[in-house]
Amino acid sequence: MTRRTIMKNIDKNMITEQRNKRSEKLDTFTVEEIIRVMNKEDQTVAASVEKSLPQLRKAIERIVDVVKNGGKLYYVGAGTSGRLGILDASECPPTFGVEPTLVNGIIAGSDKAIRTAIENAEDDEHAGIRDVESVVTDRDAVVGITSSGRTPYVIGGIKKAKAIGAVTVGLSCNPDAELSRHVQFPIEVPVGPEVVTGSTRLKAGTAQKMVLNMISTTVMIKLGKVYGNLMVNMQATNEKLRRRVVHIIKEATGVNEEIAQKLNDEAKGDARTAILMITFEIPYKKAVETLREVNDHFPEAMKKLSKGKFGRDHIV
Repeated sequence: MTRRTIMKNIDKNMITEQRNKRSEKLDTFTVEEIIRVMNKEDQTVAASVEKSLPQLRKAIERIVDVVKNGGKLYYVGAGTSGRLGILDASECPPTFGVEPTLVNGIIAGSDKAIRTAIENAEDDEHAGIRDVESVVTDRDAVVGITSSGRTPYVIGGIKKAKAIGAVTVGLSCNPDAELSRHVQFPIEVPVGPEVVTGSTRLKAGTAQKMVLNMISTTVMIKLGKVYGNLMVNMQATNEKLRRRVVHIIKEATGVNEEIAQKLNDEAKGDARTAILMITFEIPYKKAVETLREVNDHFPEAMKKLSKGKFGRDHIV
């Protein structure tokens, strides 16, 4: 088989680069027609993501193991994919109260590329190798993100991560992606041709955002950063979030506003500590010590204290 034939076959699988028949006359559409066709196309993204859930489950379970054992999570991408990785990573500390170094985004072109498009940066495979090599260890997990599935920067980074011994995951939006051949856990979400041909910030970007939401949120839940569906570990860094913490305390314990505010103040704004103090009628120091003993896994802290209070496992 000649190289020309090989490239032709590869391009045939690049559905993100194909023309969308439903939007071929897009420039003649009215505003309403444009947004309707975009909305209709967007509705197909969730179904595409659903088909990838078995692949996604395996990847997340392995990432959870990595993080529980002291490893870190890295996203590696270029352009929109890289920015989405950085967005997801940057939202973990305020939402789940984790260290900023636990989930990290690496983007082709460095931090400047977050705001400014540096399109040729994605072609530098050696830069991907260098960027990953400078931070990743064999204890970590690396998720390569590329709509096409063949971005050189991402491929280089993933190859290096694999050589180092890190867990490798590949997220792409084309079937039979090159990236999938270099990772332990391939996740392919073929969303089909874009409304604007090749503009993968659209459906492909939406699919990637959905998958990254699932990865980081599920990992944090399994680390004990959520209780029920409450963000008990969030950082209250402004007035809106301080009010939210009080509301979380009320929801988790059933106390009124006044008591929730009082215990929130005593707990220094930490919803977890306040909930433990209220639920088990214990002092601040005991609540903090319990959280430390279970490595800040809040549901485990609840379970530990419930055993002491009720003499057996008890769902509070």
